[in-house]
Order: sequence, then structure tokens, then C-alpha cells
Amino acid sequence: MNIFDLIHQAKEAVAPPPAAPAATTPATGLHARVIEALRSVFDPEIPVNIYDLGLIYGLDVDEARGKVHIRLTLTAPGCPVAQTFPEVVGSTVDAVPGVNEVEVELVWQPPWSRDRMSEAARLQLGLL
Repeated sequence: MNIFDLIHQAKEAVAPPPAAPAATTPATGLHARVIEALRSVFDPEIPVNIYDLGLIYGLDVDEARGKVHIRLTLTAPGCPVAQTFPEVVGSTVDAVPGVNEVEVELVWQPPWSRDRMSEAARLQLGLL
């Protein structure tokens, strides 16, 4: 049993069961759906999605025209997927309903650091 199992068991023991939702509510708006798609893409070396890992430096979404511009970095400039990963991210976002055009820009400044990670990612990696 790992720490995540213990935390899950503790929460279940203390918290009452959640009320059943009336219906599953999908993310609303193109921006939210793009973020949801980005959260489905995982770093090839770290088991965390690229959005919570802090690899997305900028996300511009023109909802009216369906245009998305993503500024993406990688954990290290020498990353072996540097040539192919932007295409993976672009293809994933391009599949989102309402997206008509995707541009993924690979940036290196400022350098990525663990400070960019969300609290959820830090917890997932045992850094909290």
C-alpha cells in the first residue's frame, strides 16, 4: 500500500459519500475543452499530464474562429522528443470539437522548473 492509497482511505473514512450528480456536465467553452485535452497528454518521462506539469507556458484560444495557439516547453532542452512532441500536442488539441486551427510553438525561456507544477502534480509525484 502506498501513500496515495492511505490518503484515499482516510478521505473515504472521514468524508460522507458525494451526492450523485444529476448528469455528467462536460467542460463548457472551447478554452475549457482544450485544457481538458491538454490534460490527456502525458510527459513521456514523468507520469503527469503536461498541463499540470507546467509545460504549457501560454494558451490563446479564439473561440469564435476555433484558433488555438499553444506555447509549450519541455523539461529539458535535450529532451529526445523535442522534435515530435509538439506534433503530438497539436494533434490532440486539433481533435477537440470546435478547433479549426492549432499552432504549437516550442519555447525554452524561461527554463522549466518544478515551481511551474500544479499542487496536484506535486502531490502525485510525492513532492509535497
